[in-house]
Amino acid sequence: MTDRVKSTSATEAEGSVKEAIGKLTGDAGVEAEGKAQKRQVQPSKAAPRSK
Repeated sequence: MTDRVKSTSATEAEGSVKEAIGKLTGDAGVEAEGKAQKRQVQPSKAAPRSK
């Protein structure tokens, strides 16, 4: 069995879709879930930059 890991761009896209669907349907829970998923992918501002 192989374990597959989603790429960060795929996870961010999925979060964007959830957020948009939540806005369209008026479902605040789905919208918040999408925002949280996108926020989880974004790099921390305190993280050191690689050269």
